Amino acid sequence: MSDSTTLPETQGNLTLPDAWDYRGCPAERSKTGGWTAAAMILGIPSFLLWGVTVLTISTIVPSLRPPKCTDGTVLPCITSSGKQLTVLYIALYLTALGTGGLKSGVSGFGSDQFDDSDKQERKQMANFFNWFFFFISIGSLAAVTVLVYIEDNLGRQWGYGICVCAIVLGLIVFLSGTRRYRFKKLVGSPLTLIAGVFVAAWKKRNMELPTDLTLLYNVDDIDDGKKKKKKQELPHSNQFRFLDKAAIKDPKTEGGKTAIVNKWSLSTLTDVEEVKMIIRMLPIWATTVMFWTIYAQMTTFSVSQATTMNRHIGKSFQIPPASLTAFFVGSILLTVPVYDRIIVPVARNLLNNPQGLTPLQRIGVGLVFSIFSMVAAALTEVKRMNAARAHGLTGNPKAEIPLSVFWLVPQFFFVGSGEAFMYIGQLDFFLRECPKGMKTMSTGLFLSTLSLGFFVSSLLVSLVHKVTGDRKPWFANNINQGKLYDFYWLLALLSALNLVVYLFCANWYVYKDKRLAEEGIELVEVETCVH
Repeated sequence: MSDSTTLPETQGNLTLPDAWDYRGCPAERSKTGGWTAAAMILGIPSFLLWGVTVLTISTIVPSLRPPKCTDGTVLPCITSSGKQLTVLYIALYLTALGTGGLKSGVSGFGSDQFDDSDKQERKQMANFFNWFFFFISIGSLAAVTVLVYIEDNLGRQWGYGICVCAIVLGLIVFLSGTRRYRFKKLVGSPLTLIAGVFVAAWKKRNMELPTDLTLLYNVDDIDDGKKKKKKQELPHSNQFRFLDKAAIKDPKTEGGKTAIVNKWSLSTLTDVEEVKMIIRMLPIWATTVMFWTIYAQMTTFSVSQATTMNRHIGKSFQIPPASLTAFFVGSILLTVPVYDRIIVPVARNLLNNPQGLTPLQRIGVGLVFSIFSMVAAALTEVKRMNAARAHGLTGNPKAEIPLSVFWLVPQFFFVGSGEAFMYIGQLDFFLRECPKGMKTMSTGLFLSTLSLGFFVSSLLVSLVHKVTGDRKPWFANNINQGKLYDFYWLLALLSALNLVVYLFCANWYVYKDKRLAEEGIELVEVETCVH
């Protein structure tokens, strides 16, 4: 049972005001959260574990897959039946659904284990983002190297089976930490809150804003006859003042208190300020999409380049095409510890920032690296085309050009290192800057930049192909007869322009903590638990 009251200062130091343990009581700082809990979350699997399990079963049970079509098979080959396709689609959709839930939840839940109002734990949170991404990259590296080798030599059922075992092990580790976890209570749907503020402001668009802010509806005016924890008031800002109209009090208000109100007609001034926080982040959000557009090239055109080049190591081993992404995954694994152990201490002293680089600075470094990657890709493609022409191989798309695939390493390295800065910087920025209670919104904003990046990449390819046509195409069925280098130069130019816009947006943005500190406000929500 909980009761709203103010904790003594000593007790407040022992418990966290906005985090609860698995019993629903205020989390004790010494017994919950921190690196012990975070380490268990780093191994968290997707609960739809079932998706990979079904994939494994479909590769083992003969009736769930069509027979292999080999050179000796009498044509036409037997196609998949409706039952087999249904099982396959169920497995793929379950895996996709689980991956989406995992990515959108694990980073936010991991950050919940650290109290960002505590200087020491705030520093630990920054390190958590580094190692969270590091472990994700280790999994990616294992997938494109070890698992690809096992599937090619032993069969896909072995690869999927190993994944199932790893997920089960991760699930056991995750569940074993239940007593150590801190849980943050969310305050309703952020999308509903945002929509409510805009609708209420639109309804009152013709009303005049009072000069006295105390006349606007705020959290202190809420009185629905129940005792409950309230949001801490946020300082009023003069940006986007048209949204303040959502907090103009209903004429029916009496005695300075407002009973239960329609959220589509009246919002608290604090809710309005939270929506303003989201709006302030949108320019940063928009200017990070370009990086993931560049990233998309590493799994498409860069792989196409590599398949025409010499992929041999020694006389007997040839790098599988599916393993080429190991280049930029390796650069990620190299960048994260170098940043954590070398760059952070140096930047901490030079910039007087405990985090080393701020989230916006990290994002900026990632954008710079994306430009370098496209310049490197364009130069490498020019060299590859010259080698193809010199050996008379432009007419044969399957011919191996006598040029080592390791010429592609620079573009993979720059994208991989840039991703280490960008991914961690974005994750840190959105989780820290989103209002408390909007963790789902923060991870949603972050993940949407990834999907939009691939969408923009596809859109650019379609537009370029339509403009260049079939006479002098940049993208030809035979990559040796196209002008892929021109596309890379175009991306480099667009990335440079995007960086300029980003620098203006980053310079305009003021961190939430700094704004609140200037107002002398600390966000604290207090609640006790009676056993």
